[in-house]
Amino acid sequence: MDDHSNASSGTRAAHERRSSSARIASSSGKSLSPLPEMSLPRLTPRIGPCVGHVGKFICVGLNFSDHAAESGMDVPTEPILFAKATSAICGPDDDIIIPRGSEKTDWEVELGVVIGREARDVAEDTAMEHVAGYCVINDVSERAFQLEHGGQWIKGKSADTFGPIGPWLVTRDEVPDPQNLAMWLEVDGHRYQDGSTRTMIFGVAHLVAYISRFMSLQPGDIISTGTPPGVGLGQSPQVFLKPGQTVRLGIEGLGHQTQRTRAA
Repeated sequence: MDDHSNASSGTRAAHERRSSSARIASSSGKSLSPLPEMSLPRLTPRIGPCVGHVGKFICVGLNFSDHAAESGMDVPTEPILFAKATSAICGPDDDIIIPRGSEKTDWEVELGVVIGREARDVAEDTAMEHVAGYCVINDVSERAFQLEHGGQWIKGKSADTFGPIGPWLVTRDEVPDPQNLAMWLEVDGHRYQDGSTRTMIFGVAHLVAYISRFMSLQPGDIISTGTPPGVGLGQSPQVFLKPGQTVRLGIEGLGHQTQRTRAA
């Protein structure tokens, strides 16, 4: 029997089965009962980081004068740069895992700048041509690790889950003025940060040009541009994250994040 005959036989068999079912329903005078609905669990899809294969995660410290004041530090005359390990990157709604021994895990809503084209010692007036777009970042920080363990802020910035990014990578053309974006952060419904990129000391174009003097910026690299006042370190008395809390943050036009905190 050739393939055509096999196909014809299969078609006839399927038709006969349907006809048989119809005859059974007709002879009984009743229609066939529908299959019962199955109860399936409702799953909420996870949103991953909005940028993959990030080469460098460069952060800018004390880039809001009022945040520098609440931290008890001088306003910088040049951008303060430090790195955040790329292993800290996670999705915008993933849990924040508080590290073992942490007593001072803190929050920082920040504007993220994603590089789209290589920038190597570029001028400020052409720097924006190298920007692909923007995203929301929570620069989660462990202040004791950052400030009380012999220097190098990277120690307090790089624990796993300390770099939620997203939910969206919003392209540069959709953000006419990155220096005029409202930004906010709440913990358990209490708004601690309520600021704007207007009060950044060094703007996006300056930061891209400045950083590119010291290292090339490659597509997919992220610059986290600093945070407005209202971090836990600056409260009186100071307030830090504990397991079981909910952190919500967002930036105008870029979306928002929601994280639950839990112990390692």
